[in-house]
Amino acid sequence: MTTYIPSLTLPAFIFENAAASILLPIVLGTASGYVITRPDKTKQQYGTFKKPVGSESVSIAPGNPPAWLFGPAWTALYGFMGLSAHLAWTNGANSLSPATSSLAKQGATLYTIQLGLNMLFMPLFFGYNRPVEALVDIVTLTGLNGWLIYVWGQVDQRSGWLLAPYLGWLSFATYLCAGTGYLNDWDLRNNSKPTIEKKD
Repeated sequence: MTTYIPSLTLPAFIFENAAASILLPIVLGTASGYVITRPDKTKQQYGTFKKPVGSESVSIAPGNPPAWLFGPAWTALYGFMGLSAHLAWTNGANSLSPATSSLAKQGATLYTIQLGLNMLFMPLFFGYNRPVEALVDIVTLTGLNGWLIYVWGQVDQRSGWLLAPYLGWLSFATYLCAGTGYLNDWDLRNNSKPTIEKKD
């Protein structure tokens, strides 16, 4: 059971204004990606992780997407996330049904917490090279979003469906984080260790 905690929830005016609700996660995600971790260094680091033994074409974990895909994917996901928040809040917070209003506000607290956890992932993984902490962050984030879909889906089904791609991407990102940590012995600070090469 979740509770609405005003001190841990974004102000209502952000949820009420569609543009603010949509742009806030996009701006925060951009700031996290460009200001905190610097894309040039992140891209360079992305390419230096060890390759799995026996593979010459896969970096990080098998099935990882190309680096250029992350920016557009996250921008779209952040936009869906913001629209979901706007729809759930505007359809639920002022509802005549106390249960619906309560769910909308509880979801707003969950949403704010998950947004904070989302902003922590890039610095933890790429900035501080802490894959264990990043994995704990993203597993928690994925669980919170599953719960958020359930809560806000009861308020407005569109809100739940708008978060479904985000949950799918988080699940895949959890796999990439765990796989990369495992392949690099959970130490990304020294990712220039020699790799085991396949002998012909």
